[in-house]
Amino acid sequence: MNIRSVTCFVNAGDPAGQASAIDSAARLAREARTALEDAGFPVQTTRLATQPLSHLPGDPVRLAPDLWEQCATAGFDYLSLGPVLAYAPDADLSLLDAIPALIQSTETVFASVLVATRGKGPNLEAIRRTAKIVRQIAGTTALGFGNLRLTMMANVGPHAPFFPAAYHDGGAPAVAIATESADLAVSAFSDAAGSGSLDKARSRLVEAVEDAAGRIAGRIAPLSERHDFYFAGIDFSLAPFPEEARSIGAAVERMGIDRFGAPGTLFAVALLTDCLRKAQYPRCGFNGVMLPVLEDATLAARSREGMFTINDLLLYSAVCGTGLDTVPLPGDVSDAELAGILLDVATLALRLDKPLTARLMPIPGARAGDITQFDFDYFANGRVLDLKGCGSQELFAR
Repeated sequence: MNIRSVTCFVNAGDPAGQASAIDSAARLAREARTALEDAGFPVQTTRLATQPLSHLPGDPVRLAPDLWEQCATAGFDYLSLGPVLAYAPDADLSLLDAIPALIQSTETVFASVLVATRGKGPNLEAIRRTAKIVRQIAGTTALGFGNLRLTMMANVGPHAPFFPAAYHDGGAPAVAIATESADLAVSAFSDAAGSGSLDKARSRLVEAVEDAAGRIAGRIAPLSERHDFYFAGIDFSLAPFPEEARSIGAAVERMGIDRFGAPGTLFAVALLTDCLRKAQYPRCGFNGVMLPVLEDATLAARSREGMFTINDLLLYSAVCGTGLDTVPLPGDVSDAELAGILLDVATLALRLDKPLTARLMPIPGARAGDITQFDFDYFANGRVLDLKGCGSQELFAR
């Protein structure tokens, strides 16, 4: 099992304190990497997240390069500027206009839009404008790849360590751990089909999660206290990597589902999520099953076989972890179609009182059924998913 990220959370925008805060976070991140790797957990990245974009002073497009330069010098791999807080009916949405330039002018800075939270939203105008931004970014970055660094969020609180959803609450500096633990699920359910036992496999996964989380927390909690950082917890979401041994789709199929997307997939995903709910550990973020179409070798393969649709993925979001993730869409998808998808995700998050995100990737020139052509170590190329060819223009015009 790997650690996807050691994510530190600090306040930015104050020239007097910003550099010191970043340096303090970098020292903690370096020590955390060493401690976790000594415990047998390879660390892929260290990341920094700030308070919401809505609370940062000045022009974010001008702020981002300088802030990123400080982060890179300190040793961080990625930076999240935190969301535009767009859930209230009277929210200032002017910052949304800065996101396309922010994405286009950087390669390692992430952005997000929070369109709904408990008791507030979804903000239809924010969703409409976010859909337009997704299309704009698709047209101004190669293969629409810039949308990897943008997500719409609903019901997502601070200190979730996975990007692009990570942001700080503006209080004391904090640290959280994101795992890449799909391989634990593959191993636990390797003999669950046929003569195997789902109950025994479930117990194996719960035990494996608790054991790993205990060792992680045992290393990070004392470190964070020594550095005067709040330890927000662990997001033990079952996140995949694009190879069979680290695939959520493979874990589902180990249970006896013929192919991911076949009847029974919803049950399998819910069972995996239930294992995480049963496990005891200090938690933050999503703590669910991640189903990123292009980051999971089995999901990418099943998409090429036409085994699931975007509506199937939306259904699985009701019981999994993060919502719609790295979903390849036709290049001619309309603003209304995108807005309708985003609205459905936000509605699920509010109705089920759970955090959900949508990271949609329209690909210029691609049609439904085409195979993506990304050259990226963390992607497995899949099929561009079909849409119904209609949207919600009238709804968003009201």
